[in-house]
This record gives sequence, structure tokens and C-alpha cells, in this order.
Amino acid sequence: MTLFGRRVPIFFSLAIWFVAWEIIGRAELSTIVPPFSRVIAAAITILPTGKFTAAASISLRSFALGMALALLIGIPVGVLMARVASLGKILGLWVNIFVSAPISALVPILMSVIGIGESTVVVTVFLFAVFVIILDTRVGVRQADRSLVDMARCFGATQRQVYTKILFLSALPEILAGVRLGVIRGVKGVVIGQLLIAIIGVGELFELYSQHFLMEEFWALVMIVFMFAFMVSEAVAFLERRVEYYASAR
Repeated sequence: MTLFGRRVPIFFSLAIWFVAWEIIGRAELSTIVPPFSRVIAAAITILPTGKFTAAASISLRSFALGMALALLIGIPVGVLMARVASLGKILGLWVNIFVSAPISALVPILMSVIGIGESTVVVTVFLFAVFVIILDTRVGVRQADRSLVDMARCFGATQRQVYTKILFLSALPEILAGVRLGVIRGVKGVVIGQLLIAIIGVGELFELYSQHFLMEEFWALVMIVFMFAFMVSEAVAFLERRVEYYASAR
């Protein structure tokens, strides 16, 4: 980041917000905004507790299962939509609708169909993530170099080899971009699902802290969730950058 012609670390922008947060908290302008230093102290306190560990394990399990389903279904569907024109026309409208629509509005329907429990949270994560993965996969496959496909067929490549060694690898940067966006949406899905559907995991802690007006613990939990989403997103983004580098070098 460049500021006044000088290069400064990106953390500097966060430090400004943290200082402002501390000043607002110390001034006691609002009861729901405690000082940032007390939020950090609360985070250090709740992280090693058994209650947080149990809640985090439930949330991580729901998130992992939902994202696994989104990847296993979203990538093949996106590839088929790009390769089969009729399927792309049939599903394309619905995919675009669900990408732009608020998925949280479907939560009451999920509760009535699936019930109240972890399975519904998994489905919520899946719905939040799968459509953006489908959309980016479809775009990546459609933009693949057709000359590579023609060349592979001229050398006797099978249909499976065309998909796995040409189309998938060519579309991998766009697929990873969709996965990164899907991960971010999946974190939203697991929190919303555990808050609105089943009061378990991190959602249970959010409910507990808000009901008892424990604002330091509440904001500490918010920061932990944000940091988790950021770290997972950056891990996928790092892989995405490496793939783009090797693709351009090749």
C-alpha cells in the first residue's frame, strides 16, 4: 500500500481502525462498542476454553461438509453447463438467480423440509457456496483455448483426457477464484445457519454472548470468525496466484 508516495505495510490501515475503535470504546460513546484492548483480552480468554473448542469443532465440521458437497457438485455441473449448450441454457438462469438472491431467505423453507439440526446447516453452507463455484467454473471452461482441445483430439485423446488434462487445467484459475468466493460465502452460511436454524456451534456462542450482553466476548468471537474466513480465503488466493503464474509461464 502506498501512502503519500511512501510504501507502508497493509497492516497500517488496520492499525488506524484499531486505534479509532480503542478511542471510541474508551470514550464510552456506546455500550455495545467496548475498547479494542478488552476485546483482544476476551479473545485470548475464550480461545483455550472447552466450550469454544466444542463449538468450533461443530462449526468447522458443518463448514467442511457443506464446502465438500459444493465442490463435488459445483465443479462438474459448471463443466457440463459449459460443454452442453442445452444444459447451460436450462440451468444458467437459475444459477444466476441464486447467485444474486439472498440465500438466507430460504432458511425457513430448509427448516420445514430438512428439520432443525446440523444437517440443515450443512445444506445452508452448500447453497451459499455452490452457485458461485458453478458460475466461475462455467466461465473458465468456456474460455479455454479451443485450439488445445482440437490438438488433443487430433492426437487421439479420449473424452476423459480432454476434460481432465485440457479443460480442467485451463479453467483452474477461474475455478479457484470461484472456490475462494465460495469459501467466503460458506462462512456466512455456517454462521447464519447456526444462528437461525440450529443454535449450535459458533451460533450458540453468539446467542449466549448477545443475550447476556457480553460485548467483549461477542466482538472477540466476531473477530475470530472474520480471521478464519480471511485466512482460508488467502490460502485459496495464494494457490490461485501460483496457478496463474505457472499457466502464464507455460
